[in-house]
Amino acid sequence: MENCKEDYKIQSFDLETQNLLKTALKALSLPSEPSTVDLEKVSNVIVDQSLKDQVFSKEAGRICYTIVQFVAREDTRLRSLQEWVCFVTFICNVFDYLKVNNMPMVALVHPVFDCMLRLAQPDSLNNEEEVDCLVLQLHRIGDQLEKMDGQKMDELFYLLRDGFLLQEGLSSMARLLLLEILEFRAGGWMLSDTAQKYYYSEVTD
Repeated sequence: MENCKEDYKIQSFDLETQNLLKTALKALSLPSEPSTVDLEKVSNVIVDQSLKDQVFSKEAGRICYTIVQFVAREDTRLRSLQEWVCFVTFICNVFDYLKVNNMPMVALVHPVFDCMLRLAQPDSLNNEEEVDCLVLQLHRIGDQLEKMDGQKMDELFYLLRDGFLLQEGLSSMARLLLLEILEFRAGGWMLSDTAQKYYYSEVTD
């Protein structure tokens, strides 16, 4: 099995349980895959091992944090789309305004990207309110986010590009917003005067 610096230390489990945890954690990191996760089974495995292994109990905290993050995000979105959009707006504003030595807080980078990546999933792209939120926040903090993690920003824009080109059922407004943000990033997080007039006259009309 390959290891990387972000791997969870789950070698104390048998191979079957290791695969269960790896599959669950991978699925939780991909907003399109949550329904494949048996959270009850995963939780029982983590608790049982934590009671037997003091070293693993520390690692269990990290795994549980990942699970809680996912559940909180999805519960909010399912409960109220308005609450979800307000939550994303709030965390992006905190990232924008809260600085340490004039730099964004590193601890906020991944939570913000988690929200952005969730908004870039097919079901969210079919909702104009979520697309509008995504584009607005990328206008606000996209440049800062890219400087903190360019690889994650590439991942996000691959989803947006594919959504724009391949996804069926997008409204004309959602498609226009996606095209605008793709061009906005390609232009170094700015639009030419011509593009500005085109997109915003279209939105006004």
